[in-house]
Amino acid sequence: MSDDLDRFEDLAETLSTAPSLAEMPRRSLADKGIAGPTAAHVIEEVHTPFNLAYLTFTTGSSAFQNIVGVVHSEIDGRCEVARRLFQALGIDAGRRMLVTYAPLVNVFSKEALVRCGIDWSFLSRSSRDAFLAKFCREKPDILLGESSFIRASLAAAKQLGLGDDLPKSCVILTAGTPLDLELLPEAEALGYTVHDLYGCQEFGWLTLDGVPLRDDISLVASPADDGFRELVVGGLPMGDSFPVSASGHVCNPAGKIITYRRHRTHPEYEVVVLATTLAAAESVNKVARTILRIKGRVVKVSPDLITGALATELTLVPSLVTGSLDMAENGPHFVGPVATKMFDDLLAAQVDLQTTAKTDPVWTKRR
Repeated sequence: MSDDLDRFEDLAETLSTAPSLAEMPRRSLADKGIAGPTAAHVIEEVHTPFNLAYLTFTTGSSAFQNIVGVVHSEIDGRCEVARRLFQALGIDAGRRMLVTYAPLVNVFSKEALVRCGIDWSFLSRSSRDAFLAKFCREKPDILLGESSFIRASLAAAKQLGLGDDLPKSCVILTAGTPLDLELLPEAEALGYTVHDLYGCQEFGWLTLDGVPLRDDISLVASPADDGFRELVVGGLPMGDSFPVSASGHVCNPAGKIITYRRHRTHPEYEVVVLATTLAAAESVNKVARTILRIKGRVVKVSPDLITGALATELTLVPSLVTGSLDMAENGPHFVGPVATKMFDDLLAAQVDLQTTAKTDPVWTKRR
């Protein structure tokens, strides 16, 4: 080897601003607040772009489990939802929550639980026996998990002679699947209260006992069935339709959205962007592709898009209708800033990426 090569190699290592593999920042399961076991996953390290706050996956309840990206501009919104949720339940900082399925923390975001002062923990193994042992031993104030699993576990505790070891009081937050109504009398007999959380990994928690947790939640006519309404958050449809009842949710008469009677919307709505506050249509087209890739929602841009508008304007059209862009003026309309908050948060993330993107000198894209 030449002396010049040796000197060059030393300088390359000493003066380089690009990180080595060992120097790259790492985001572990513990960093995300979801360091708990599940029987449905493997742990895999991935290269995650800086513009995403974290990665997670859909539950797979309606299709194959798909990757979800959560952007930094969404985090404050998720923190506000968590604050409203715990305030509505009268849960103060310092309470302990047992999470039966670790990825549910991603629906909150770790930051949301930290800001609310909630201390959370997981099972040692993803099994009913491990749940009962931890639940009886540690007696948490809050239990977060799937309702049928919790119902079956509480029933098993009595059969196993563990009834006296169960906590004397607990707030049960059910999530992930429609509420198992048979849990209610089981929990009531133990002095527990049950609450029904509806949401998704893509957009966080949306309702508590049929009451919206966000200001940008709307209900529109659903193609699913008469009497059902499609839930829309920030102008983006959830693909879920629910009955709306004046008699209220089983857990709260004030909650009118009956989230435990969910139907998948068919045909699903697509979003059409009619107006944007941005000056360039190109950025809106990028947002449309981004939302499809990280949130699984179909967003199209009207050929007559108005740029530089005072507020975002969106409309919904059924996806199976031919020439849906031509029918955009007849669909449900949403005008910002409140009604399009979720869409605008993703728009802000795209603009931020375009102005502060991290680049890699060995991977330069040129037109």
